[in-house]
Amino acid sequence: MSAPDPQPLASPPSSSPLERLFRLREHGSNVRTEILAGVTTFLTMAYIIFVNPSILGDAGVPKDAVFVATCLAAALGTFIMGFLANYPIAMAPGMGLNAYFAYTVVKGMGFSWEAALGAVFISGCLFLLVTLVRIREMIVNGIPPAIRAAITAGIGLFLAIIALKNAGIVTANPATMVALGDLHQPAAVMAVAGFFVIVALERLRVKGAILIGILFTTVLSFIFGGNAFHGVVSLPPSIAPTLFKLDISAALSIGILNVVLVFFLVELFDATGTLMGVANRAGLLKAGKMDRLNKALMADSTAIMAGSLLGTSSTTAYIESASGVQAGGRTGLTAVTVGVLFLACLFLAPLAGTVPAYATAPALLYVSCLMLRELVEIEWSDVTEAVPAVLTALGMPFTYSIANGVAFGFIAYAVLKLLTGRARDVPAIVWIIAAVFIFKFYYLPGH
Repeated sequence: MSAPDPQPLASPPSSSPLERLFRLREHGSNVRTEILAGVTTFLTMAYIIFVNPSILGDAGVPKDAVFVATCLAAALGTFIMGFLANYPIAMAPGMGLNAYFAYTVVKGMGFSWEAALGAVFISGCLFLLVTLVRIREMIVNGIPPAIRAAITAGIGLFLAIIALKNAGIVTANPATMVALGDLHQPAAVMAVAGFFVIVALERLRVKGAILIGILFTTVLSFIFGGNAFHGVVSLPPSIAPTLFKLDISAALSIGILNVVLVFFLVELFDATGTLMGVANRAGLLKAGKMDRLNKALMADSTAIMAGSLLGTSSTTAYIESASGVQAGGRTGLTAVTVGVLFLACLFLAPLAGTVPAYATAPALLYVSCLMLRELVEIEWSDVTEAVPAVLTALGMPFTYSIANGVAFGFIAYAVLKLLTGRARDVPAIVWIIAAVFIFKFYYLPGH
């Protein structure tokens, strides 16, 4: 039997600030585990500090300023989540939301990026409003159990396709949409090796198995992948080109109000789905509900508004937080660790870029495998429960959107219950959400 972890990392005194803030003992955790989980989560989502500037840069937003805004928005949102809600869930500008911002709103519809930022800000205000009056909490708590289980599984599938793409194991194909990648490439081989290392270490109950797997693959990348350090420390670029440059008056014009609504709906269900999925994976749901849900919801709505002021698209809860949860993260200390690392990236950008995407892919793929076991919670003997759940889970990876998967599930649930004479079994909020999504799909452009 291994020796106990040294103090104070293993179990801080009950009177210590960390224990009072995060209630580590109550959650069966300790400082070492939480910090390790935070590092693991950060490594799996650090790609956003490079991907987000690239995507928004395509819309004309100054890339260097977006890099700083991304780090600051991620840190701020994650700190709020950690200190206020005490959940191990990290936040950053959302993938999918940034693509909608750049390629649909700015390049497709012709709005300026300043107006698009204004739309993000207004959507964040709406988001905060429905959170304060507890409408959003009512929405989340009204999610049927089958849909709730499917959200977790669907996020797992979503993680899987991201992981396989980052590893080069699946690739785009014009004839079949997706196809097997070139498995002779070093990235694919190293990702596969890292995946097996993670699974084997987890089975052997080695602490920090996911982080070890990421570091193992990163080391291999220097030997076989041509990876190299590009320096360690650099001063952060200026944020002035995007700071407070949002155009709220333009966002209030009739033409962009549809955009505001789309941002709001996608933010609502991307963040909500992620919160529920990760919390469920962490065992933090009680009777299917989150105790501090409203505080968690306020964290991401506030982060959306702050991010738009800084100069980035919508900030949201990250599904990659599931990797930190799998590494043992159970409290806000995990999130705070992630926030600190995002701030450090302002000065350590070259070092942060050392971990390649294919090194974090094995961690995401392993976590996705575990999340799929939530499918056993679905009542498969009742097709009006099972079919909406399956559509929810499949919709997320195949449309590359958590929100779309949730939409498919709600619409199917309401319609099938209605057609089978069980409309009374459907909560009122489900009818409302299904109607809103139908309106969004058929009457709003650029959904």
